[in-house]
Amino acid sequence: MPEISPARRAAFRILLAVDRNQSHADDLLRGEAISALLPADRNLTTALVLGVLRWQLRLDELIKAFLNKPGAKLDPEVLIALRLGAFQLFCLNRIPAHAAIGESVELVKQTGHRFASGMVNAVLRKLAGAPCAEFSEQSSAQSHPAWMVERWIAHYGEDAARAVCRHGQSQPALSLRVEGPDAEAELIHAGIELASGELLMAARTVLSGDVTATAAFREERVRIQDEGSQLIAEIAACSIENLNQKVKGILDACAAPGGKTLVLAGRHPQARIVACEASPQRLARMRDRLAGYAGQIECRLADVSAFDAEDVFDLALADVPCSGTGTLGRNPEIRHRLRPEDLALHAERQKAILHGALRAVRPGGRVIYSTCSLEPEENEHVVAEVLSRSSRIRGISLEHAIELLRKKGFLTQNGAQQLRARLTPEGFLRLLPGSLHTDGFFIALIEKPAQ
Repeated sequence: MPEISPARRAAFRILLAVDRNQSHADDLLRGEAISALLPADRNLTTALVLGVLRWQLRLDELIKAFLNKPGAKLDPEVLIALRLGAFQLFCLNRIPAHAAIGESVELVKQTGHRFASGMVNAVLRKLAGAPCAEFSEQSSAQSHPAWMVERWIAHYGEDAARAVCRHGQSQPALSLRVEGPDAEAELIHAGIELASGELLMAARTVLSGDVTATAAFREERVRIQDEGSQLIAEIAACSIENLNQKVKGILDACAAPGGKTLVLAGRHPQARIVACEASPQRLARMRDRLAGYAGQIECRLADVSAFDAEDVFDLALADVPCSGTGTLGRNPEIRHRLRPEDLALHAERQKAILHGALRAVRPGGRVIYSTCSLEPEENEHVVAEVLSRSSRIRGISLEHAIELLRKKGFLTQNGAQQLRARLTPEGFLRLLPGSLHTDGFFIALIEKPAQ
């Protein structure tokens, strides 16, 4: 039986699992099976999986043009093998055409679709001989569903929408949370090349090197975390300090995987933190990760939308589940799964969680509401509706939190300027992909006034 390289076999399995909605590509690429591969195979697997998912709409268009029956419905295994082959032919110029074609054909044979192997071979050979297809800025917009692009143009303008699409087609920067100069020195000594964070003093961007092979990473003194995600936790941690109140209790309403919880714990070592998660599987992984903080952090299986604790916490972070349209560069399969009608369903869930978080904070307490979505239905509209239901809560501008972070030395001077420029008229914060080196995020601060 002809050999299939470990990278192509792994990429094929991941793409098939993603197509079946069995998991997210990012989770599978961080799994044990991929970690066990040699570095070169691991890198190629990642490039194949994310590249195919980012350019899937464009690849399908090219494949369709060479099918004898363009409207024919192909079995998932056959279509994924075609996408893998086409992506290598058009986007990975160091891979020989015979390898891209031959192993795609073999993947089809070994998955029980031998009858389709001739068709796969013929289509890929035609693609290899066709003029070089365009994979450019224009086709980056075409590689996102039209309804998404049209929404972004309507909400943010054509230039911003194009930047979002370009970001969705690129590999995001690998951002780190570095806890102290000793940890950074260890990385540098290990040959890791770093650049300073764009917004936060504790953030670094990896330019080269394998961070995961270092002791600092294994010991959680260095964590992989998008700089925008770190910013949410930093804003949450300082938001109650605007009132000069000592923080005794913090609720992290949707805490897994725990990166923001760790920031909160570091900024408020005296506080008791309850980290909630509604998924038993995600809770188990988070509990393992936060085991060293058992004296400060309680990991609890709980749905905060039905949380029965009232007036307990000084601060709550509600970083809610969402559509994830701000993370399409990191999670490209979202564009293929999400439907316009899903946004209203997300919003109902988000409002319930926000209500639960507000119930849990005492009078005078504050809630940070955040998403990694670009869609107003999940952001401003959720906050506006929750605020409209009660005269006892109000939105607070994040301008003071930004200034406090700058004064405390947590935020760079340039970062403070960049964030002030991205405040909405309501004082909320919106980060669009492509405007900064972060994923897309929305952040709002809500106060439950003292009675």
